[in-house]
Amino acid sequence: MMIDDATMLIRLITAVILGGIIGFERQHRGKTAGLRTHILVCLGSCLTAVLSVNMYAAVQGLTNADPARLGAQVISGIGFLGAGAIMKEGATIKGLTTAASLWVVATVGLATGVGALTSAVATTILIAIVLEVFPIIDRRNACRVPSLVQLSVKSLDFPGQIGRIGSCLRTLGVDILQIQIEECEKGMIMIPLTIQLSEAQQLEQILTALTQIEGVLGVS
Repeated sequence: MMIDDATMLIRLITAVILGGIIGFERQHRGKTAGLRTHILVCLGSCLTAVLSVNMYAAVQGLTNADPARLGAQVISGIGFLGAGAIMKEGATIKGLTTAASLWVVATVGLATGVGALTSAVATTILIAIVLEVFPIIDRRNACRVPSLVQLSVKSLDFPGQIGRIGSCLRTLGVDILQIQIEECEKGMIMIPLTIQLSEAQQLEQILTALTQIEGVLGVS
């Protein structure tokens, strides 16, 4: 059955509202994809779904057209837009949540376009809860989660120096996840290592202990 103009208009406006709710939250937090981006994604997805239904209704019985093909392209194509929201800064990756919100907003638009308004509204509410409430829970639990720290130890090229550093860290109860050795200046080495700290362990204490090892010139 064809979607009439009045119903189409209602669904498009609904898509703008639902996409705007999520976009406002992202923009309020200063994310790369904000209000306008989420509205446009949701609106475009909604229009795609409406066109899919109407195009299929126009040729139903005349061909074996698949009404889901346009919507499927939205689901896969939105990944390119989401990739633009992801940024890597050193060892930190930012923007994954925003990219995920763009993807799920696209599905909200598709649901709105085909008339599944209850699912679209419910999903929007759940998205808002996840984006607003879960960060609070994460912050409260952050102090309990072991953190990864990357260190670089500059040292004289003494035999067994890595063993001394490892013994020092094990004495302090620090878990070593990765340790390497690199040559730098003549007679010197650089030892990059990744350690895991618990809540009770102090980074300053670890840095002090490392600098007291014979041959260690500096720790950063």
